[in-house]
Amino acid sequence: MGLIFGLAVTLTMTDELTILDGNARLIYGQDAETSLRSIDTGSVQVVCTSPPYYNLRDYGADGQLGRAATPQQYIENLVALFREVRRVLRDDGSVWINIGDSYASKNLMGIPWRVALALQADGWWLRNDIIWHKPNPMPSSAQDRCTIAHEYLFLLTKSASYYYDADAIREPLAESTLADKRLGAVHDEPRERYGGQASCPSSFAGANPLGANRRTVWTITPNYYQGDHFAVFPEQIPERCILAGSRPGDLALDPFSGSGTTGKMAMKHGRRYLGLDINTDYLELASRRVDPYQSDTPSTGEDEGQMALFTGVDE
Repeated sequence: MGLIFGLAVTLTMTDELTILDGNARLIYGQDAETSLRSIDTGSVQVVCTSPPYYNLRDYGADGQLGRAATPQQYIENLVALFREVRRVLRDDGSVWINIGDSYASKNLMGIPWRVALALQADGWWLRNDIIWHKPNPMPSSAQDRCTIAHEYLFLLTKSASYYYDADAIREPLAESTLADKRLGAVHDEPRERYGGQASCPSSFAGANPLGANRRTVWTITPNYYQGDHFAVFPEQIPERCILAGSRPGDLALDPFSGSGTTGKMAMKHGRRYLGLDINTDYLELASRRVDPYQSDTPSTGEDEGQMALFTGVDE
């Protein structure tokens, strides 16, 4: 038994666990659902993750989620995993999931929306479907359909009321709006940041001087095979999710941490980070990416002096 961020955690595979001093923790070498069962209820503020896409790639680990026998089994496995995510998530927390689609015998399976609707049926609130538009998509040999240039990002919450900082991810205002003398006319009062509700009326005439509310199409250039990982998450995606869904010092989680992009952005912006992954091949890479930001993250004082390192089973 040990402590992670002051949380009671039972570890059974410590030879495949790395603990970074400070406010980032990486647990690699066992499946995410097993790792999540050891984390305290209501301890995580924001989750940003990209689960392995169905039947797309073999990451070389037994029990990997993306290699389920059927699409339905893949969806059911994700739903079961996110029940554990819901347990560890705070009541005002949020979950951001990026999922790509797959073809079977030239038939598009619609995996992202099938997953989203299954999660909604399981009790999650589906708050947004965001289009990740890729300006430089992977080339396709198909000549009987359009080249796929987007993926989905879903925002889910435990209820209709949750923490959301719209100001943290606003878009720049158009030049025509900036020239409007009414700019900021009805934005003298701070916005409420729970449940996406604004303190000003929806029919306001002016524009927020901080920028426009972020829209649901995000144009972000993908990162194709950088370093030692097949699918490096573009940094702008977890960065926006973390900024909108958490406060400095909050705990961010990625149950499919991979190369640690979510962790890098969490630490960069003063959050704490817990990264889980079944594959130990990416542990060193994730550690390198997360560790430089350790000294910039405010300590919560929950576990100082208690969590430098785990060295044995049932410690």
